[in-house]
Amino acid sequence: MQLSTCLSALAIMTGIVFCPISVAADSGNPQVELKTSLGTVVLELYPDAAPKTVKNFLQYVKSGFYNGTIFHRVIDNFMIQGGGMGKDLKDRKRNAPIPLEAQMAVDHGLKNDIGTIAMARDQKPDTANSEFFINVADNDFLNPTQLPDGDPVTFTRRGTEHTMPRNEALLIAAGYAPFGRVIDGMAVVNQIKVLQTAPHNQHQNVPINTVTILSAKILKVPVVPKTIEQQLETKPVEPAQPVQPVTTEATETVTPAPAN
Repeated sequence: MQLSTCLSALAIMTGIVFCPISVAADSGNPQVELKTSLGTVVLELYPDAAPKTVKNFLQYVKSGFYNGTIFHRVIDNFMIQGGGMGKDLKDRKRNAPIPLEAQMAVDHGLKNDIGTIAMARDQKPDTANSEFFINVADNDFLNPTQLPDGDPVTFTRRGTEHTMPRNEALLIAAGYAPFGRVIDGMAVVNQIKVLQTAPHNQHQNVPINTVTILSAKILKVPVVPKTIEQQLETKPVEPAQPVQPVTTEATETVTPAPAN
């Protein structure tokens, strides 16, 4: 689902056009440029979907906190995670944690789909601070799950049925809060996601070749957002011109022209 896509079915039924997230360059949504050691990634953030999450992220950007941090956890077909530690893999001093806005984001049409950026957190819901991840797949299981009534509660997650005490189920069902998406540079993200990784002390899936966020800044002049397809589009290879066969006549031989 593209975030700029209106709910056409709802429009047909009600005559009202509802666009939960705008991705126009003049939308007023803040855009953040992450310059990494592999290239530049541009994010567009959606305060309407996750206001406290966006405010928190921008505070870290403005303070220069992300400069010099690394992508310390990389899992292909899942996500790339960074924003918390430097090359020494030591945690940087962070601000207070923020409330989880996963359900609010989903209610505004923003989910943990490929190319979206979301906040990492501990097991308890309201524990996100500086670390974020970029989804490199449609990770529906990271979205909040509506639980039925009762205690214990039975629910399905990732195709498996679980039964557990309600307080434990709530921790799993809370989800993770997306708050923006990559609007340029998804090719860079894809370079990061396939990096070879290895364990390092207590950390798992650490890239062997470090990718550093050299700088993070809010763009003063917004760029025109691109869909994932537009960002990854490659020009088709033009077929070579057919080679004319050699023809032999009584007086001359015609050789083929070189292909363009």
